[in-house]
Amino acid sequence: MNSTVRYAAHELQDFAQRLLIKVGMEDVKAQAVARTLVDGDLMGHDTHGLALLPGYVGEIERASMTCSGEPEVLSDKGTSLLWDGRRLPGPWLVLSGIETLAPRAREYGSATLVIRRSHHIACLASYLEKATVDGFMILLSSSDPAVQSVAPHGGTRAVFTPNPIAAGIPTSGTPFLIDISASTVTNGMTARRHKAGHHFEEACFLDADGQPSGDPGVLTAEPPGSILPVGGMTWGHKGFGLALLIEAMTGGLAGHGRADPADGWGATVFLSLYDPAAFGGADAFARQMDWLGDACRNNPPRPGTSAVRMPGDRGLSLKREQLRDGIVLHPTIAPALEACAKRHGIALPASR
Repeated sequence: MNSTVRYAAHELQDFAQRLLIKVGMEDVKAQAVARTLVDGDLMGHDTHGLALLPGYVGEIERASMTCSGEPEVLSDKGTSLLWDGRRLPGPWLVLSGIETLAPRAREYGSATLVIRRSHHIACLASYLEKATVDGFMILLSSSDPAVQSVAPHGGTRAVFTPNPIAAGIPTSGTPFLIDISASTVTNGMTARRHKAGHHFEEACFLDADGQPSGDPGVLTAEPPGSILPVGGMTWGHKGFGLALLIEAMTGGLAGHGRADPADGWGATVFLSLYDPAAFGGADAFARQMDWLGDACRNNPPRPGTSAVRMPGDRGLSLKREQLRDGIVLHPTIAPALEACAKRHGIALPASR
């Protein structure tokens, strides 16, 4: 990336919000989506930040994303809720879900929301701080029942999406922000590498015959290959098991998933908040997590590693830096944003 080309975060957020409103999204929803996408780039998750905006605009133009209204409450048992997201913007649904769960988790110790038929929810890591700053532990995962790109361990035909799962863990200092997936690589990074003509150094894929490959093009070959689960050829049963768990948490609890007709690019979402005060106590929770953070960060680094980082350390440090100095966009993002915005008479902010 060219580190000399930067954009002010607030200007990018305003740009994204205005563009979404221009194509028909309600103001409050556009603000939530714009903030979430920019947060993805601020934290370095640049395949799941503003890179998604042209696709979201296209979904609105094709009437595949609902831009107004509320989710349908299908079940509310106090600490367990199920929403039909009606293909409303995923970032707005997730942020609304956190706000809905917070008072219930404070009262009962934990609360869980599952959302079916959400639209795409972007970068999972971008939601975690909203919960940890209030002392909650958060667990968030999603699957897309309309997409298959990851094969089960031992198989050659895709069944799952990468199935991300994220957790925000409060401490007395920097929270732990975990954002991983059940696959070796994501669909977004695979598509970016394929478009650029770049291979992965390691075998992240299987071709249709079950042979390992570092070529992202195997996913678009005919017949298509698949992404390997976490653990790869030898230890892929670990990623396979994680993918199954996430499918149960999302599609299983939602009662809507891969057994149903595909409903377009989107997500089935699992979201849960936990209040440590209702268990061993907030201070005791922080003491345990702080000990772990210190033990890991002070761990003697292996050769070639300067220090051990906790999950989220780099993302939060990068966010502070880019809020101060401006966001460095991946070289493919600005041209795509400019082309999309030009169709609607909106200009991309000038770089610094």
